Amino acid sequence: MNDRDCVDFLQYVLPGLHLRWAGFRKVRRQVCKRIQRRCVQLALTDVQAYRRYLAAHPEEWSVLDGFCRITISCFYRDQGVFRCLEQTVFPALIQSLRRQGEQVLRIWSAGCASGEEPCTVALMWEFSHALLFPDIKLHILASDADATLIGRAGRACYTPGALRELPASWRQQAFRRNNGEYCLLARYRKGIEFMTHDVRKGLPDGPFHLVLCRNLAFTYFDEQLGCELGAVLREGLRPGGGLVVGAHERLPAGLPGFEPWHPCPAIYRRVPAD
Repeated sequence: MNDRDCVDFLQYVLPGLHLRWAGFRKVRRQVCKRIQRRCVQLALTDVQAYRRYLAAHPEEWSVLDGFCRITISCFYRDQGVFRCLEQTVFPALIQSLRRQGEQVLRIWSAGCASGEEPCTVALMWEFSHALLFPDIKLHILASDADATLIGRAGRACYTPGALRELPASWRQQAFRRNNGEYCLLARYRKGIEFMTHDVRKGLPDGPFHLVLCRNLAFTYFDEQLGCELGAVLREGLRPGGGLVVGAHERLPAGLPGFEPWHPCPAIYRRVPAD
């Protein structure tokens, strides 16, 4: 399957999955390889034959949907976002927590892939806040629609490249090398709960003080689905809670109930909807 054929195929099928081509343009090769393997598995000659197979077998659309999950991730991705979480958002959330007499800071990492994002948050908490706020506990619910990725997240062992953006001191203290991988020590992931969950299927048990939904809904989902999911994420947040999106993402125009959390890039505060 050449690139042109795959592009034509994706531009045809993505709207049927409420996904948008613009989000997949630069990362399409990951999806194309999966589709090619599926054609071989089904003994189909080309992607046009797969298109006809989809028409004859509607259940195959759910299989195709699984091929469209982009798994690119790394620790401390978009450093400016994490610095703002550390220096601005977390202190504000902790103050709010204490005013309400609560002791558990609840976070949801939606679309967590192999766990790089929630583990980064846990490390940030451990090295920047845990000693300052010993009365506050951290609980992170980390979810992804791909059960295989959740299995890898539970194992918490990563290639050196996945850790390249982490502060060196964090990497040295929190990981141990094992057979060419870096494995996160158990003490640094004790507050993380992993679960298989598709963000499009609704909210897990909440509400949350902070939701991270980065490089997922507002990159790959079409405008209608993005707006619907934005409303769901808003309902999953405590008043005054924060929503973190990708550094190059923006919330859908007209989505009520959020305001930019200045001076933080890609972070929004939940406010009462009009």
